[in-house]
Amino acid sequence: MSDALAPPAAAGPSAPPRPNAVVAVLALAGIVVSLMQTLVIPIVPELPRLLDAPASDTAWAVTATLLAAAVATPVVGRLGDMVGKRRMLLTSIVLLICGSVVCALADSLVPMIAGRALQGLSAAVVPLGISILRDTVAAEKLAGSTAVMSASLGVGGALGLPTAAFIADNWDWHILFWTSALLGVVSFLLVLAVVPESRDRVGGRFDLVGSLGLSAALVALLLAVSKGADWGWTSGTTLGLGTAAVLLPAAWAWWELRTEQPLVDLRTTARPQVLFTNLASIALGFSMFAMSLVLPQLLQLPEQTGYGLGRSMLTVGLVLAPQGLVMMVMSAVSARITEARGPKVTLMIGSLIVAGGYGLNIWLMSEVWHLVLVSCVIGAGVGFTYGALPALIMGAVDPSQTGAANSLNTLMRSLGTSFAGAVAGVVLARLTTDFGGHALPSENGFRVVMAIGAGAALAAFLLAALIPKREAPAGPPAAQDTALAAAPRR
Repeated sequence: MSDALAPPAAAGPSAPPRPNAVVAVLALAGIVVSLMQTLVIPIVPELPRLLDAPASDTAWAVTATLLAAAVATPVVGRLGDMVGKRRMLLTSIVLLICGSVVCALADSLVPMIAGRALQGLSAAVVPLGISILRDTVAAEKLAGSTAVMSASLGVGGALGLPTAAFIADNWDWHILFWTSALLGVVSFLLVLAVVPESRDRVGGRFDLVGSLGLSAALVALLLAVSKGADWGWTSGTTLGLGTAAVLLPAAWAWWELRTEQPLVDLRTTARPQVLFTNLASIALGFSMFAMSLVLPQLLQLPEQTGYGLGRSMLTVGLVLAPQGLVMMVMSAVSARITEARGPKVTLMIGSLIVAGGYGLNIWLMSEVWHLVLVSCVIGAGVGFTYGALPALIMGAVDPSQTGAANSLNTLMRSLGTSFAGAVAGVVLARLTTDFGGHALPSENGFRVVMAIGAGAALAAFLLAALIPKREAPAGPPAAQDTALAAAPRR
């Protein structure tokens, strides 16, 4: 069952696109979306009181965003290839605005969860933005532009945490979401005014069955991973979802390989460059989550534990904020390395830097400056990897598939993050210390999680080493056609 979608007439500004302005506006959109992810963190412990609901229920304010983002990212990416990336980018920003307004008006659990789910549906903004850059930026500037766009995720997350903590400490918590809505409106207007519509669209029929099948598989997998600890890993619900998470992808793949216009072209995904890039993305997503889980806890645990630093959430945000700035600076460096040596080398360097940062944290975790240093080193590595991943993907797929391919790669990172949350949760729940009759994660528990994070980054390095040399440069369609015509066949 599919829905017919004809490619609409070209839309967007009639004037030639201004590449620097397009990059700046798209990066701002990426920052706004990543801010949405961190805005709720400072108030998560207070949500049971604020919404008059049990903590087990208010956790859905986070889980709903995760599930919605996982479902929306590949679907919206494919629709971007079909009907226009700018059109779907604007749609995603509208969903962010609507979700923010719903949360800003919420005083109970149900509207909060609904608003957070709407916000999660905007998660495809960054992969769509990267795909738009391929259509609008000259090939020689694409690596740098892509790196800046990719780094916007980390920058928004790093700057959003201290800002959200400051607002939550000094004003009504609803202002967090009004701020998100206002930034969304600004971003929408700027995209409308500056970003051109993609010329390269495939039209065709949307794979509704494939989108429903992938959505069901992702929801089953992510629910089992994220809620398994609460429900019990051997409970009927968790085991049932785990079984569905195995069977549904197999059935979905069977459908995708047989339908004429699939949601995800699995044959393209199986190409070595795409396959190993996506596998490396899972490993990196796994690795990156360790820092966001461990560093805030180390900073906030009581000093009486002997390893906690007893700091506030605002301090946590300020400690992590430099990481975002380092990511933005290093994205420019990574772009130069990509231009000179290729994105594979950049990804390998970034993975080693991330692993080194976690290695530092195993030994340096007793002072605030230790954690600032660690977060900046890891941020530098992330700045390298975030720019390299989309460059590798775009170098291996047709321009008409960039939206879907980049969105799938983003989804792979998110899946790695979800797996890391489950694994780290098990480790920290097993390695505990008694503090005033309460079980808290032990110092060795944090070290084990950091070691796992380093190991995941090294796994990403090894997977990156298996990526074959890029066969064709990524750039606007016209530039790509020239490059492909001149490239020797192997």
